[in-house]
Amino acid sequence: MSPHEATVRRSVVRISAPGAGRDDDRFWGSGFFVAPGWVLTCAHVVANGGDGVLRGGAALDVTDWRERTLAGRVVLALPPPRPGGAPPGRWPLPDLALVEVEGAADAECLWLSDRSAVVPAPVALYGWSREFGELGWRYGTGMATGGDSSGSAMLMRGEIPVAGCSGGPVLDTGRGAVIGVSKGRGEGTAGLAVPVTALRALANERPGRERLHALVRAHDRYHLRHYRTIGSGRSWTGLQRQLRGTTGGFTPVLRTQLFARLAELTQPAGPGEVMSLVDEVKTRVLQDPYQPGVEHDPRTWREGVGLLYDLRDGAADRAERPGGPPRDLELEAVLLYAARVAAAVSRLGHPADEKPLGGLADWLVIQADELQEAVRKDIHRLLHGGSERSAEPGRRPPGDKVSLHKVRLGAVASERGTGRARADVLVEIDPLMYGDRYPWRIKLLGENNRVTPLCDDARGVPRAALREALREPLAEALRQSDVGEHLAALQLVLPRELFDEPVASWRLTPPGAADDSLDPHALPLGQRRVVVVRDRRRRDHPAFPEWHTRWRGAGRGPLTAVPLRREVPVPGHGARRPESRAAAYARFLEADPSAVPVYCGPVAHGPGATALEAALAAGHAVVIWRCCTGEHDDCEEFHEQAARLVCEATTAEGLHRRLRSLRIRCADPDAPDEDARWARSIALLMDAPEDPALSPPPLAAPGPRPGEGGVPV
Repeated sequence: MSPHEATVRRSVVRISAPGAGRDDDRFWGSGFFVAPGWVLTCAHVVANGGDGVLRGGAALDVTDWRERTLAGRVVLALPPPRPGGAPPGRWPLPDLALVEVEGAADAECLWLSDRSAVVPAPVALYGWSREFGELGWRYGTGMATGGDSSGSAMLMRGEIPVAGCSGGPVLDTGRGAVIGVSKGRGEGTAGLAVPVTALRALANERPGRERLHALVRAHDRYHLRHYRTIGSGRSWTGLQRQLRGTTGGFTPVLRTQLFARLAELTQPAGPGEVMSLVDEVKTRVLQDPYQPGVEHDPRTWREGVGLLYDLRDGAADRAERPGGPPRDLELEAVLLYAARVAAAVSRLGHPADEKPLGGLADWLVIQADELQEAVRKDIHRLLHGGSERSAEPGRRPPGDKVSLHKVRLGAVASERGTGRARADVLVEIDPLMYGDRYPWRIKLLGENNRVTPLCDDARGVPRAALREALREPLAEALRQSDVGEHLAALQLVLPRELFDEPVASWRLTPPGAADDSLDPHALPLGQRRVVVVRDRRRRDHPAFPEWHTRWRGAGRGPLTAVPLRREVPVPGHGARRPESRAAAYARFLEADPSAVPVYCGPVAHGPGATALEAALAAGHAVVIWRCCTGEHDDCEEFHEQAARLVCEATTAEGLHRRLRSLRIRCADPDAPDEDARWARSIALLMDAPEDPALSPPPLAAPGPRPGEGGVPV
């Protein structure tokens, strides 16, 4: 028996139909305790009980290592079962279910990994099976070798267990942590598991986020209590100490203590709040500008720690520093991160956080005594709200206690200024490449023009499918970018034939979802955050002088309005002699550097497209138009109101809040604000020449491009 197996076996359970006992025919699969009273398993395991069990209406049996059978109920399944539909024959990823078990407050629980990167890793798989005859305990060993792009699957090779172990734990035997849940067996020695990080999908909605945080809180409380009760004996903290084999650095004991303290705090609303602190700490500790190789999706404060204590792949940096002791990067990073978490939570001002914040701060002061002076001062400054006097490590408040009340107005606020999102979201859509398909990419545009790719579709989708194809990837990108009340801007780099796509009215809720206009997460994008269009064609070439000049002019202000089409609003769109392209180009060149072309109609085709082409060629970086294509007779009002809008905004940045307000005011189809009706379908191009170059478009197949040589667009 391996050193892990006895500890694991006390946490793994059998899941069966009610009243099954050891009846092999009514056995469904395995599961394991992750917190007292909570079992994690696969959704397809509990789906054996039918719709009633899957939706929590009927009970199931949970049998622990003592052969004690308890009643359990499913509280969630991922993905959720379809309303009114039968469970699928093959459960899609992520295939997870959480079962609440009555009378299991004394259950022994496994340690869930906090790391985002879990492969490659040596693993052991455990569970119950009836494949070899009598129902019995099974295990196997192998390697976790890879996964899929969505992070919802883990591939394994080795002595993979037999059928029935579905729902059992996949243990990283090198680190002593559960990294996955067994899902199934492939051909030969191949196996498939669901990484525990897939639980993060719970947090995409408010009820699920609260449940995930409650589960993590119960898990981390349990492991600190268990370690304090039995020490290094059979606790996971003790097992991890044995596996680590070295002293110093961010030890398993410190990790257990810190996670239990972080679990008591108000948890982050989204991954952007965690990653903004992780980015800052990595830049500070590593000194060089931090460039992440991949984007992570942490939903709890503990997961931010997991991104820091493996700065050197689990080993502390012990390079000697002249005149000083060895420097331990991972311990410095973790403690500095924890101090930033304390400061960020303190600024929220929730009364329930006051006591746990004080305990965390006291713990940090003690642990920071062993750090190098610069990092120690950073931690003290954060904990004492930026006071120069209190930032000195030798000066502590009376009674050796730390007070965090100054932090709300102290160092963090001054460092971050008025606050900002972690990044903007950049959506690049290429011109038609393969028949009627538009390839697309989504990236995060961070500080100092740091670009991190998130996802893409090189083959693309038809125009009619763009909104749905981008919906969930956009939601994920915005979750990773928003920080508290600071929301990421959405920049869409579009080919000109898509300029009239109503992107500001797109919603992130799935089709058919309840249209609750009072829920900020269900609002159209343009009613909640900055949404701007950028020109795909112009970015295929180096920025030219006129472009730079007009961008600087729009930034300085004051803004003035100039008609995009000279003959509009009088005599209107139907004028027989519209302004020529050359005449429009000459007029735009003569316009003031801070002038903003405005137009009361679409610009993706017809005379509007011709005029826009001239404006962009003359370098204009800010343009306002109306992307509606229906009949309208209020062109004169639109131009008058748009001229007033740009004058009141003064600069390009001043337009955003006003446009968002106009979109909200004219959004109600039953009772729109009459004073804002002129702004319906309003769109904004704001195209800075300095931003990073775009990715080159994918290679097109030989032959004429769509729209050329008889190929229909």
